[in-house]
Amino acid sequence: MEEIDYSILFRWFIGLSLDDPIWSPTTFSKNRDRLLEGEIASSFFDAVLDQARAAGLLSDEHFTVDGTMLEAWASLNSFRRKDAEPPQPPDDPGNPTVKFHGEPRKNDTPASTTDPDAQLYRKGHGKEAKLAYLGHVLLDNRQGLVANVGATAATGTAERNAALDRLLTASRAKTVGADKNFDVAGLVANLRELEITQQVPQKTRRAIDRRTTRHAGYAVSQRKRKPIEQVFGWMKTVGGLRKLRHRGGELVDWIVTFTAAAYNLIRLRSLLLRA
Repeated sequence: MEEIDYSILFRWFIGLSLDDPIWSPTTFSKNRDRLLEGEIASSFFDAVLDQARAAGLLSDEHFTVDGTMLEAWASLNSFRRKDAEPPQPPDDPGNPTVKFHGEPRKNDTPASTTDPDAQLYRKGHGKEAKLAYLGHVLLDNRQGLVANVGATAATGTAERNAALDRLLTASRAKTVGADKNFDVAGLVANLRELEITQQVPQKTRRAIDRRTTRHAGYAVSQRKRKPIEQVFGWMKTVGGLRKLRHRGGELVDWIVTFTAAAYNLIRLRSLLLRA
């Protein structure tokens, strides 16, 4: 509110003249809540995608899917047992000492007092576990535009479940590329029921075989799935999602969707200029 009071740029952007009074901070807070209730982020995302579709930049048939870890705005010091007694006064109110020695930390026993929706998650074996969410992107392979997006709790099966949910919205989908973590028999079977061919790097004990890998489209799909990492990189650096600034699953999903819409808008501008 203080910025709006003296910034001519902000006043111009929101339509206030130099003499118009600014709103009170409580009005700002109420309107922020209205943004969530009105699903503004998803509406904005759909509007940008409709522009891309009208320009013929979406294939609606060939996709790539992947997920990424989003570090929650909560520290491990806030991770407490759900059935624990009220803690004693901290030794340091600003940065209290929390001892986990000899106590397993699992999502079914403790929870974060700062952000209860955040879950302990690690990127791989030997990696440090952090309180996090998972962001999910369904990428259209034609021009690298985000076709669907969202955030979920960070669980072991969240990426595969989210991939299936997002592909269900793509009624014309024929193929989907992904990394080797998606080479799971259950997911492959579900996609075959939907008549969607899953094209992933094969594991030693693989669910896909030569029926998929022998086609030329398999190699093309493997090349096309790499730009999805560029999307995650942009969202974390330019979009500011490397460390989340929102708490709670609803808010995190909102900001991830809004950030993906901004990515599409910038990508769309570049594509149209090139055309």
